[in-house]
Amino acid sequence: MSGNLSTTLIISGVLLAIGLTFLLVFLPMLTKPETDLWLGDGIFKVNIASTQDSREKGLSGTSELAPDHALLMVFPSEDKWGIWMKNMNFPIDIVWLSKDKQVVYIKKNTPYDDQTTIYKPEKSALYVVELPAGMTTTKSITIGRVAIFETNIEGAN
Repeated sequence: MSGNLSTTLIISGVLLAIGLTFLLVFLPMLTKPETDLWLGDGIFKVNIASTQDSREKGLSGTSELAPDHALLMVFPSEDKWGIWMKNMNFPIDIVWLSKDKQVVYIKKNTPYDDQTTIYKPEKSALYVVELPAGMTTTKSITIGRVAIFETNIEGAN
């Protein structure tokens, strides 16, 4: 009888540990909005920032951005949305996209140590993509190119 109780407790403990591991490690990855973005000659894994808080945070505090990764900011409407480099640790290229996902403005190699300048496009945009510095040149991302991506955000496709 004692052996069965010990076995049951061990199995229960293992199952509990597996369940907690799933909740703490895998669940955040499953709920973090992300998608693939095709832009120029590049394909990027992007995290989506669609709330005011997530857009304001942007890449602040991030230590690096892999060459095949980006941040896609989805705004509530088209406007000349400004981007600043608050608490950034590396330079980035910033690409503004219209509601039709067409590149309308690009700011290359924005210096990460400039904490005061707000970069704004010349034309209104619904989306902003932040890429590792140099990607707009390396991947032939130019004004007029069209991005391809899907989001689960209502009104953003």
